[in-house]
Amino acid sequence: MKIIKSTILKSFKVLIAFTIVCGILYTSIVTIVAQGLFNNKANGSIIERNGQKYGSELIAQPTTSDKLMWGRAINPDFKSFKSSENSPLYYAKPTNLSPTSEKFEKMVKERADEIVKINKKYKIEKPDKEIPQDLVTVSGSGLDPDISYNSAIYQAKRIAKANGISEDKVVKLIDKSSNGKFLGVFGERTVNVLKFNLEIDKVK
Repeated sequence: MKIIKSTILKSFKVLIAFTIVCGILYTSIVTIVAQGLFNNKANGSIIERNGQKYGSELIAQPTTSDKLMWGRAINPDFKSFKSSENSPLYYAKPTNLSPTSEKFEKMVKERADEIVKINKKYKIEKPDKEIPQDLVTVSGSGLDPDISYNSAIYQAKRIAKANGISEDKVVKLIDKSSNGKFLGVFGERTVNVLKFNLEIDKVK
């Protein structure tokens, strides 16, 4: 009986010790270091302008305005942006559609037709010029905040005309919002859609 009591007491002491070390000390140290050295990243990489928070540079936000840059296509199962549905929890879903499926083909065609229609609206030469792939397809996570540099440049003429500014100005803002290749070698140059849209909004 004494052995059982002794074992239970020791186990309880170990439980308390690990709770203090792992549950309190460790998490407190990690939180303090993260907030002190990596404050922005630790808090979700939130983009803030003049005290107002607009969103995270790590999570895509759907854009439909002609005056703004468009990001990746939205999952075809998403129906509406109304009311509380205007949230990543509703539209940001990965898709397992096969490139050979009818649903995938329909999604790509509808998005391409929409882009061509808007290009014609602004009398852009060759409105049906080959559209970059990432403008008509969904990203793997459904949350990709970036598009390729080529996709951003593809939209420059439309954004310039819609906002009544020069195309050169739009390209400069695209360059300002772009990210280079990882370590200068891996991947490709990309543009953060939210960062660019905030820049174009300042210009307006």
